[in-house]
Amino acid sequence: MNQNSLIHNRDGERLDVTFHGGIKMGVVVILGHGVTANKDRPLILAIADGLAERGWPCIRFTFSGNGESEGRFEDSTITKEVGDLKSILKTVPQERRVAYIGHSMGAAVGVKVAAEDMAIQSLVSLAGMVDTRGFAEREFGAVPPDEGCMWEEPDCPLSSTFMNDLKQVGNVISEAAKVQAPWLFIHGSDDDVVPIKDSRDAFSAASCEKELIEIPQADHMFGKEHYPRIIDAIDSWLRKCFGA
Repeated sequence: MNQNSLIHNRDGERLDVTFHGGIKMGVVVILGHGVTANKDRPLILAIADGLAERGWPCIRFTFSGNGESEGRFEDSTITKEVGDLKSILKTVPQERRVAYIGHSMGAAVGVKVAAEDMAIQSLVSLAGMVDTRGFAEREFGAVPPDEGCMWEEPDCPLSSTFMNDLKQVGNVISEAAKVQAPWLFIHGSDDDVVPIKDSRDAFSAASCEKELIEIPQADHMFGKEHYPRIIDAIDSWLRKCFGA
C-alpha cells in the first residue's frame, strides 16, 4: 500500500511524497523525475511499483514547483532541486542505505548530490541530462524567457531563472568524475530530448563501478514495452550493490 508523507524543503515548501513499502530491510530507493514532470508520471510510477513488488522500499517525490508540491514552477531549477533531494535524504534513517534513481534533469540533480554526499550509495540515471547548457539551447533557445512556455505547454512557463541556472551549471561532467557510488546508466538510442551522448560522456568521466545499458529504439520517456527491462536491470543492479 502506498503511503503519503509530509516533507518540506529548506524553503519550507511541502514536497509531494509517496512511500511504497517493501520487505527488504535497511535500504530505501528514492525516485526523482524530469523537467515538467512529477512523481506520478508513468515511468516513475511503474519503476516504483515494480521495485516494491520485488521487496525494495521506494520513495517517489515531486520537486518543488511541480505537480502537487508547493512552490512556483518558474523557480524550479537544478540548483533548487538539489536542495529538495537533500531535504528528502535528511528524512531517511542513518541505518538505511540509499539508492537514488533520477530521470532526465532529475538524474543531473542526483549526480550533483552524489558527488558530494555519501548518503547516496547507489546511483541510477535514466536518460540522464549531462550537458545542461546544450539542453537549454537545443530545446528552448528560440523561446523568449519569461514570455514563452516549455514545449508550448501553457502550464510550464519558461523562466529566465530556469534558463540561467541550466547555463550556469553548464554540465555535470566534473561532478560525474567525483561520484563514488556504483552507477547504472540506462538510455534510449532514439532519445531526441537528451541525446545518448550525454550518458556516454558521463560514463567515460566516471571512475566508480559503473554500467551503461543502451536500449534500442527507446525515446526519452521510454515506452511501456521497455519498462520490464528497465525494472529488471535496476533490480539486478540494486541486488549487486546491496546484496539484498
